[in-house]
Amino acid sequence: MMTTQSTLSTVAFAEVPTPVGPFVLAVTERGLVASGWGSPAGLAGRLGLAEVHDADRTACAVAELNAYFAGELRTFSTPVDWRLMTGSRLQVLQALHRVPYGTAVTYGELARQAGSSVPARGIGSIMGSNPIPIIVPCHRVVAGNGLGGFSGGVGVETKRWLLTHEGYLQPTLLDL
Repeated sequence: MMTTQSTLSTVAFAEVPTPVGPFVLAVTERGLVASGWGSPAGLAGRLGLAEVHDADRTACAVAELNAYFAGELRTFSTPVDWRLMTGSRLQVLQALHRVPYGTAVTYGELARQAGSSVPARGIGSIMGSNPIPIIVPCHRVVAGNGLGGFSGGVGVETKRWLLTHEGYLQPTLLDL
């Protein structure tokens, strides 16, 4: 059976409370298309897709995110809808999607893994515009001389929390 474009033009939202703030998931018929901190309304405006209320569609992504934050999940199997990305950006984010839990790569290493000619500064820009943080783990990209930046949640402290949660960074006295 052929699928028409009209059946691929809706999105369902779910909000998940997490230790790093409320997190929103946007799921199309193809998979997770966007996520982030903020409100469903903020994501909806960027997507331009008709909203449907479909808890079944978001259930897998919600369950996996909850399991990740509970320390029970290391690899997401939620399908990703890559429609918001093209070209070098898509190439880099798909390579990022393969960076394993508990590890990190530098901006330059990610460019090499992606087979991209995008310079490190450009990789940083792609990370800052990643439409699917956590599941496409931009927090796992670090600068050669430290953590680097992070535009999600409350910034670099959210990145530090995520990397500590995954065991890449050791907890500080404040985390204990």
